[in-house]
Amino acid sequence: MSAAEKRRLTAAEYLAIEATAEIRHEFLDGEMFAMSGGSLWHNLIKDNLARAVGNRLAGSACRVVTSDQRLKVDATGLYTYPDVLVFCGQPVMEDGVHHTLTNAILVAEVLSDSTEKYDRGIKAGHYRRLDALQEYLLVTQDRFSVEVFQRQGDRSGTAGSDAWLLSAAAEREAEVRLASLGITVPLAEIYAGVEFPPEPPAR
Repeated sequence: MSAAEKRRLTAAEYLAIEATAEIRHEFLDGEMFAMSGGSLWHNLIKDNLARAVGNRLAGSACRVVTSDQRLKVDATGLYTYPDVLVFCGQPVMEDGVHHTLTNAILVAEVLSDSTEKYDRGIKAGHYRRLDALQEYLLVTQDRFSVEVFQRQGDRSGTAGSDAWLLSAAAEREAEVRLASLGITVPLAEIYAGVEFPPEPPAR
């Protein structure tokens, strides 16, 4: 069978394979894509962010989970594992099984050289189709830089219209405001313990 004739998987087949797989996979349009592990700094930033947000949400109806939690974008069929996500109230799970969440209100991805283009482009397009989503964070791992894309208004207007407001923080002393959660998080907490690569020598 040629590559062009390769049979596409159903979502049910993907989920059955994923249940016993040793590594995580994204799934879209019948194809599975292996997800590589992150660097030490990637993982530290992810965990720092989850902890900082979780501490500020203690006692609220919102909860934070990290990259072992699968998320589905119903509108596009993408199954993926965001670095950090937040949901509030009752989790809405696909088919009532507590493996695939569908109602994240905040999603964060820690960028790397291999994923940045995808996270900023195609993947961001999928996330914007997630009805519950209010904020999408892109966190750079080699310097202080957090971008927050915040959904503006609701989705009841013109079909296909969807406005997002970008705010950015790029200094150690700066804070990131997460309007969907009513909290702010200092970049110093997000990047605690992270070592950035040395600056290239000036020419």
